Amino acid sequence: MSENKNFHLPDLGEGLPDATIVEWFVKEGDVITLDEPLVSMETAKAVVEVPSPFSGKVLKLAGGAGDIIPTGSVLAQFELDPNLPQRADGQDTGHSHGHAAPAPTPSTGQTTPAQPDKVVASDEGGGIAKPGAERDDAGTVVGAMQSSNAVHAEQAVAVGGVKAVPAVRATARKLGVDLSRVRATGADGAVTMADVKQAAADGSARVGAAPAPVAAAPVAAAVPVARAADARAPLSAAGKPMRTQPPGVVAKGQPEPLKGVRRNMARVMADAHSKVVPTTLNDDADIHAWVPGNDVTARLVRAIVVGCQKVPALNAWFDGDALTRTLHAHVDVGIAVDTDDGLFVPALRNADVLDARGIREGVNRLREQVEARSIAASELSGYTISLSNFGMFAGRYATPVVVPPCVAIVGAGRARHQMTPVMGGVEAHKVIPLSVTFDHRAATGGEAARFLRAMLDDLALAQ
Repeated sequence: MSENKNFHLPDLGEGLPDATIVEWFVKEGDVITLDEPLVSMETAKAVVEVPSPFSGKVLKLAGGAGDIIPTGSVLAQFELDPNLPQRADGQDTGHSHGHAAPAPTPSTGQTTPAQPDKVVASDEGGGIAKPGAERDDAGTVVGAMQSSNAVHAEQAVAVGGVKAVPAVRATARKLGVDLSRVRATGADGAVTMADVKQAAADGSARVGAAPAPVAAAPVAAAVPVARAADARAPLSAAGKPMRTQPPGVVAKGQPEPLKGVRRNMARVMADAHSKVVPTTLNDDADIHAWVPGNDVTARLVRAIVVGCQKVPALNAWFDGDALTRTLHAHVDVGIAVDTDDGLFVPALRNADVLDARGIREGVNRLREQVEARSIAASELSGYTISLSNFGMFAGRYATPVVVPPCVAIVGAGRARHQMTPVMGGVEAHKVIPLSVTFDHRAATGGEAARFLRAMLDDLALAQ
């Protein structure tokens, strides 16, 4: 008699309560073998693939692409095949595969998370495979999540005849690109992120686009109809008042669940708001003396380092429950990176020993990895102070949010010219507005003011 088993969404070690399904690599009724790719999942940090914990027939899949699955919920159900290899209970993973499922479990309509670490499947919840028991980087993430030291590169998986890593598939879906029509330039014929972005830019592989010029005319003819349907009017064609669509109907203006990075950001900001006692100081850094060629971001990071070295109280972590403070000898600066998916804060490590070129190269590398969703989870945790350079878009002063366990964050506004009194009159000087928010439980107003003063003095130097 065949045995049925449930696969529950594993605990991926991120501290997240759920994850979002990006793409199933199988469908109900398919036969899959142990450790073959089962599903691609999105968490707050990455899009990764989850392997199958069993060999056998897929009986049930819990939800479809875009559904959110709580950690520990049933993700899939299998009918084990005794003729195919199976993982023994606890084999290599330290996780038991539990008991047989007496009957198929109804689909929950939600999903599971994943991360750059290797997922170890288990119907008891699963976990992350690690070379040792040690864990670190338990500090700030875009929300105080724990992460492992192990980083495993995503593997390109062939689905539907197209080889691509999960992050590339997710980007293609977001940009409306049909992967089967993209010209692959990667190793072994894999579609790369650059291939997808190029196809999106030139429109050569749009989803739903006509495969041949013959079909172009009907598609073009349908455009005016679609536009007409999108038009808004107070009265219907019969001259009666238009009625809004009922709740639950997918339409513009309808609520939608937050997913991935944006979902985690909402949790982190709410948690920070409930714990931190924030106070903000503002001032303007006079950069009139700067020589041409100064890198604004590099100078801001250097000024933060100087401030941390003179006032270590702001380069610290604070535990509000234990009422303990950890001062750091090194300076790791969290660089806030804004994306369409939400906020990332990767860590620029050892900023106190980097020169201007090293800072610029490090920041560029982090931004590129964030945009490609290839950044390791360990790079999103453990910074000692953070920087939000929102002035590159707009804004003068702000009250940036301190995310525990950090004690401080620096916000830099949009540079401007202002009239400055000098001996004998006034001059137009360029200034950068600065805002320093600190947790008043862990630092005094005097310490924050001296930190800001140190930043102002360093930014006033010519180079």
